Amino acid sequence: MNAAILLLLGLGLVEGEGRCFFNRTEEHCVCHSLSQESLSSIIQCLPASVVEFWGGDLERYAALTISDLQPSVIDMLETLNIRKLVFGDLLVPEVLLAQVLKFFSYTQVQELVFESCNFVGRSNWTEMAGQNLPILNLRFHNVTSAPLTGHEQGFSSLSGWLETLQELAVTSSHVTALPCAIGRVFRGLRSLDVAQNSLRDESLMPAFCEGAFPQLQLLSLQRNNLTSYHSVCESLQLLHELQHLDLSENKLIAGLASSCQWPMSLRVFNLSGTGLDEVLTPLPPNLEVLDMSCNHLRTLDISLASLKMLFLSQNMLRDVSFVRNFPRLEILHLDYNLIPELPWDELRILGHLRDVTAAGNPYNCSCSGAAGIQMLAGMVHLGPGWPRDYVCHSPPRYQGVLVKDVPVSVLQCNSAAVITPICVILALLCVAGA
Repeated sequence: MNAAILLLLGLGLVEGEGRCFFNRTEEHCVCHSLSQESLSSIIQCLPASVVEFWGGDLERYAALTISDLQPSVIDMLETLNIRKLVFGDLLVPEVLLAQVLKFFSYTQVQELVFESCNFVGRSNWTEMAGQNLPILNLRFHNVTSAPLTGHEQGFSSLSGWLETLQELAVTSSHVTALPCAIGRVFRGLRSLDVAQNSLRDESLMPAFCEGAFPQLQLLSLQRNNLTSYHSVCESLQLLHELQHLDLSENKLIAGLASSCQWPMSLRVFNLSGTGLDEVLTPLPPNLEVLDMSCNHLRTLDISLASLKMLFLSQNMLRDVSFVRNFPRLEILHLDYNLIPELPWDELRILGHLRDVTAAGNPYNCSCSGAAGIQMLAGMVHLGPGWPRDYVCHSPPRYQGVLVKDVPVSVLQCNSAAVITPICVILALLCVAGA
């Protein structure tokens, strides 16, 4: 039992009284500032599938040595149901972390999360060489540590585990570089999230060098310090399995027209909030999702036969004639542009279209304009903004009126079509009477 307690205390071994709160229905246990004297509280977490430890300074335990485990202890560890461990608000000596990781090869823990932790010192990871761990998902958020550069040998010692890791996230942690040698260790990684860090254009080419992240399918570089659209494109060309790329909230400069080709495997491309005023080509021909919202687009001069989802909210678009270039489109977002009308004739030919959001545009509620939107509302889902956020901007007599309330009957919109036949009939009657 002592070994199990060490596993659960692990990085939660701190001074001061604490207590664990176990939600049996959700199999979720949260512990705060536990000490060795409060083991009775932590024992209740043993049946949990998710355990969280919050708060503490672990430097005094840096010299903790965990001896080899007895077979009976190993058998007991293998019966634990814990699948996810979260450690938060902790000062963590790396040498202690290396000791605690020894336990994980005997458990079923698949996800390990560090939130707002400060890693200090250096550990000798050679003892972990060849060690296999069940952890598939590793996440760090808002952590501080020594730069990754210089840690290549440590990562090499952990290669037995890291090459089978599926998901890695290091977010909001001031990362400035990903050394090439480290990327080559993550041979099985499918998802890499390095959002909200300090990566620059010049740091990407070494990070995604030949042989680095060969199986990577999802990459998030959201909100870093990237500026060159062309440079980022060139840096990612070796990611032949990449399917989902997020470059949102980087202030990108398009520069001169470029022939750089993004990975042909790409299916989802997020360029929202990047300050672009045009969509640069070429784009991957099999792209299915394109997010260009929150930019400065005035038009969209591209054609993608496979595109299914197109997000263009908060731009400067004045018409949507470009939709004919996306025959398989299913979802179209156009909120808060400068669009006066949604052309019914253009949209109804898109046989797959099922969801359109276009709230907050300055609609011209002439008969054709209002009628087009009203008919569209009967054909597709107009999102949560319909009808309250679809408001007429013109003509003056309808300004401020909801589009749905504008009368579009034949008598209202085309009186000539009604009056002319009546006049003809009256004229014929008069002739007949004469």
